[in-house]
Amino acid sequence: MSNHEKIDELRKRKDDARQGGGQERIDKQHDKGKLTARERIQLLFDKGTFEEMDMLVEHRSHNFGLQKKKFPGDGVVTGYGLVNGREVFAFSQDFTVMGGSLSEAHAEKIVKIMDLAMKTGAPLIGLNDSGGARIQEGVVSLGGYADIFLQNTLASGVIPQISAILGPCAGGAVYSPAITDFIFMTKNTSYMFVTGPNVVKTVTHEEVSSEELGGAITHATKSGVAHFALDNEVDVIEGIKTLLGFIPQNNMEDPPAIQTDDSPDRMDEELDTLVPESPNKPYDMHDVISRIVDKESFFEVHTDYAKNVIVGFARLDGRPVGIVANQPAVLAGVLDIDSAMKGARFVRFCDAFNIPLVVFEDVPGFLPGTEQEWGGIIKHGAKLLYAFSEATVPKVTVITRKAYGGAYDVMNSKHIRGDMNYAWPSAEIAVMGPKGAVEIIFRKEIAEADDPDAVTKQRTEEFRNKFANPYIAAKRGFIDDIIEPHQTRPKLIGALEMLENKVDSNPRKKHGNIPL
Repeated sequence: MSNHEKIDELRKRKDDARQGGGQERIDKQHDKGKLTARERIQLLFDKGTFEEMDMLVEHRSHNFGLQKKKFPGDGVVTGYGLVNGREVFAFSQDFTVMGGSLSEAHAEKIVKIMDLAMKTGAPLIGLNDSGGARIQEGVVSLGGYADIFLQNTLASGVIPQISAILGPCAGGAVYSPAITDFIFMTKNTSYMFVTGPNVVKTVTHEEVSSEELGGAITHATKSGVAHFALDNEVDVIEGIKTLLGFIPQNNMEDPPAIQTDDSPDRMDEELDTLVPESPNKPYDMHDVISRIVDKESFFEVHTDYAKNVIVGFARLDGRPVGIVANQPAVLAGVLDIDSAMKGARFVRFCDAFNIPLVVFEDVPGFLPGTEQEWGGIIKHGAKLLYAFSEATVPKVTVITRKAYGGAYDVMNSKHIRGDMNYAWPSAEIAVMGPKGAVEIIFRKEIAEADDPDAVTKQRTEEFRNKFANPYIAAKRGFIDDIIEPHQTRPKLIGALEMLENKVDSNPRKKHGNIPL
């Protein structure tokens, strides 16, 4: 065979690999409103930068006639390239090849790319679209999943890991995305569950559809498994690119700063009147955040889950920060099981990847009730406390209104290594709200009074004037400064500049035992 013929053979083999499962299956993929594995890769990476690896890998199984079903690449496209000019590694499962099922060879390709991402210190993106383990390979395919899970775990906190669920993801396959940092899902075309509707019906006799059981809306609102649920695959890939813009390549780097024309000295006078006069009246914390961070820079995470806490990324003078904020417009901003877990996971991600934390606090306490107590609010609330306590990145808090009880401690107070803690004049820092405090302190006086309501009202006003303000905390040094709300942006930017070279550490240990 001549050199020209050898080159022609190579080109043919690669052309065959690019066809995946063939045109008919590609058409079926498109008919479902889904892109192919290679189309997704093209959308994700900067044009002409993707370098594919293991394009000609094939499975090695001979059971159940598999030797007659061989496709170059074996159902997954792997490689590396640039996303907005920065190196990224990715794998993209190909549903047109045996339903994207995971074989031993398929898993080996993914593990190889994960290993390279770790060695070079670059983010890993997984584009998942698979029917699960290739049943014909038996335990070998299960072993392949476990190999991936181990790599995910070892990579956690070392390189950012982002998963996109763009089709089915069931059984053991769900645990790789679950270990990664962020999960994107597409509405109506993706789902995740450990056991599908048929098994659920057999075991529990519940009738449920795939969409209800594990669709994007379900996981974005009820379970919190998905951080983002977007309308289509193009939006998902654009979302991944936006997210990557806030985070560093690895845990040894700082997050990427950009130039901004939004002045660091900008002040918004409307912040001075944003908090209502009445302590029981809600307001939207999004209005506070958007007026303080760089214009249109806020990128919210977990938008539809546990809405009483807001988390997301933003920029201050072009530098990324992680925002954690109570949301008084939802459940008065109380902390509960879901919001504590949501906040804790986000705080730990930011700490792992050197992203400073900015906290906006307006919290009346933890949500009472049997459902919360029996559900473990003690251990789940402790997760947020633990996350803030162990975080060593710069941490700045702004108390806008209520900071009551143990929730005051938990929301990055000075006592758990908050670096700079500010309060607005509207802040109320106390063990509990004035009315509740009065009903305990003056219980006997109220019970013996001719007009209990009048006594309660009088004592509540006295308590409010004496304790429901930031000045006692400021006298103790628990608050570093009481600032006018319109000064918040320049104050935060100045504080973060001062903290830029902060060094803090935790006691030497293998790892802590976070209350799971």
